[in-house]
Amino acid sequence: MPERVAIVGSGLGGFVAYATLRHAGLEPGEIAIFGDEPDPAGAWRPRAAAIRQRRMRSESDGHCAPTSFPGLAAYEAARRRDLAPLLLSVCDRYRPTVDVFLHHVARLRERTLWDESFVPARIERVAAVEGGFDVGGRGVFRHVLVATGHPGLALPAELARDPRVVHAYEPHEYAERVAVVGAGMAAATEWLNALEAGAEVVSVRRREPARRPLNVARPLFGKRGLAGFRRAPRGRRAELLRRFGEPSYPPGRTWDTPLERAEREGRFRVATAVNGAEQVICATGFRRGYHHDPLLAQLVEDHGLETEDRWIVLADDSTVPALTDGARTLSLAGVPGQWAYPAADTLVGMKVAARRFRQRVVSCPTR
Repeated sequence: MPERVAIVGSGLGGFVAYATLRHAGLEPGEIAIFGDEPDPAGAWRPRAAAIRQRRMRSESDGHCAPTSFPGLAAYEAARRRDLAPLLLSVCDRYRPTVDVFLHHVARLRERTLWDESFVPARIERVAAVEGGFDVGGRGVFRHVLVATGHPGLALPAELARDPRVVHAYEPHEYAERVAVVGAGMAAATEWLNALEAGAEVVSVRRREPARRPLNVARPLFGKRGLAGFRRAPRGRRAELLRRFGEPSYPPGRTWDTPLERAEREGRFRVATAVNGAEQVICATGFRRGYHHDPLLAQLVEDHGLETEDRWIVLADDSTVPALTDGARTLSLAGVPGQWAYPAADTLVGMKVAARRFRQRVVSCPTR
């Protein structure tokens, strides 16, 4: 008899969902978290360290706690006994440091008793069965949220065997002449890192990046912008998602001033090919699409789920329509949930999916 709730994926997406369920009154024994890594920041932390990331791209509400307030600005203001973070937050100019974010994750992990629910296991298949879902042979669960994260690092095919290549999210130092492939947030961070290390930098890009503070345009986080996105026909919706995924990094002097200075000094330029660079850093992000995730690809094949381009078609509440009804729930959160919420891979987006999942779990009489 299915009794418990399962979260497949022990990264930040699963962590946000777990914290949200605990806040709703579920006990650790009612939730099973399946994953490779007991630290919810375990996958994110080394990537941030590899690019020497100092600040988050998110704002005060980019945290893992179940309620939006108090955000990280209030948290940092209390720790520092300084109102500056709150004032910056009012102007949408607050960016928490990585250290503040990781400290928040550690405290929330302890407070929610995350480790009591964690089960070290790699789940390769989630299958619909009577009354729920068989989660990798580990039991049948009535409500399942899949938050498997990014399905691996992406490398351009033409550079895959180049001995000069390292991915930006892998540990590395900087040579004297560096080509950085890509034009998004990681690439922009690497331009500054390499310049600070004394390197000459070539930015290899196919198009000019967008300049925006957040991963997607701010209106897409609100009800009106989201409603317009969801009204779009399926083909148009996929086109919009592809556009939202194009490279971008924030505007401002933090980025522009050092790049302009380096360009005047002849240490920074833009090109379309890596040419003779001593080192090639691929800031090309992650593989994209459900078909790169073995669990999701198997789920689509087993149950004939609807897809559009590289996305699984979801209901607006991030559930899989064909496998969700009044007695059971299958939700996708984080990267796999972008069909329902374009910014699903952000902490705010993870929270949106987690709250919808919580509503279904708590309202189900047989939980």
